[in-house]
Amino acid sequence: MTQIYDESGKVVPVTVVHAGPCDVLQVRTAEKDGYEAVQIGYLDKPRRLASRSERGHVAKLDSKRSKSRTAAGVELSAKAGCEPKRFIREIRGTAGDLAPGSQITVEAFAEVPAVDIVATSKGRGFSGAMKRHNFSGQRATHGVKKCHRHLGGTGCSAYPSRLFKGVRMPGQYGNARTTVRNQKVVRVDAENNLILVLGGIPGPKGGFVVVKQTNKV
Repeated sequence: MTQIYDESGKVVPVTVVHAGPCDVLQVRTAEKDGYEAVQIGYLDKPRRLASRSERGHVAKLDSKRSKSRTAAGVELSAKAGCEPKRFIREIRGTAGDLAPGSQITVEAFAEVPAVDIVATSKGRGFSGAMKRHNFSGQRATHGVKKCHRHLGGTGCSAYPSRLFKGVRMPGQYGNARTTVRNQKVVRVDAENNLILVLGGIPGPKGGFVVVKQTNKV
């Protein structure tokens, strides 16, 4: 995160996202796959660290299965012909002019006013109710002994003698798929493949995120 000045001279807090270029690995169609989507990959992965299936996903590899399918007259799917990727995701929607082997750059967001960002939030482990749900805790005066940060009573006495689902309690906090919707795009730097998004986004520095045009009106 950082801050920049807009045209009126106001300080705007932004998050800098390095977005692309992303290679198109596959194009899903309704006829073949039952739905329409574009599979894209980001950041090259060294071939020595990639498995054979990861290398065969992006480039043609000779194998007994491919030879037998070719001999049987089965048309093999097109390959992107690029390096294996570290981060692969599918974006639902029509592919348009995109095909395996083409690239998507930040210029696709040049006219986009706002985006949705999907990422994995920072994991905070097993947390108490005050940290996880912003509870106020117990009194710090008379009558409270060694339980100042407890969540207090949870209701439900003899009937129904149980707790209802969804009661806010201590538990796992963070490390979950999180979506921040309708974030304004402040600036697009096509030369350095950067997108400046207003405000903060989930996840740590250097984490992988998915940026797509928002569907909110």
